[in-house]
Amino acid sequence: MIAFWTLAVILLASAIWCVTAKKPVYSVVALLLHFAALAATFLTLNAEFLAVIQLIVYSGAILILFLFVIALLSSGVAPFAMGQNRLPRIVYPAALLVLIALGFLAWALAHANVAAAGAPTTSSIGPSGTAGVFGSVADFGTALFTTYLLPFEITALILMVAVIGVVLLAGDRAPYVATKRRAQEVRREMREAILREGGE
Repeated sequence: MIAFWTLAVILLASAIWCVTAKKPVYSVVALLLHFAALAATFLTLNAEFLAVIQLIVYSGAILILFLFVIALLSSGVAPFAMGQNRLPRIVYPAALLVLIALGFLAWALAHANVAAAGAPTTSSIGPSGTAGVFGSVADFGTALFTTYLLPFEITALILMVAVIGVVLLAGDRAPYVATKRRAQEVRREMREAILREGGE
């Protein structure tokens, strides 16, 4: 129960931070924290596969897609201003968090070995990793491609539309067409750019 309430507070706080953050990069960081807490919640339910998939798919793929969207939408708006180097101040808290996580992992592994030596590790929902149990690979695949197939396909379509929209928004408004008029326009724009650079 202590782990559940701790993770619940982290989930709610990170969700509120993600919505209320003024800068989109901070929202992505809050979303990453939310995904990590959700993966830890799956671990408390003996759903190791769902926890790993949560980290690999959402934190490793979807979140990177969001970062690319932010980078593409903010490119060319204004020059980036060089700020102060905040890395030295972040190193010590990050190292402390890593040590705490490693200590928690060592404690969990030690208790898991003790439980495995005494009796088979089971829960009220069944042994971890076996078929027909919450969080198993077989049940996850069956639910994903039968019951939740339509939401899965809709999500894939929405992500594809988002990528196409970002490319159209951040791309060249006048795509290159192999014609003489377009070639003359490109040469004129290049000359103007060179003259501007020389004048500056």
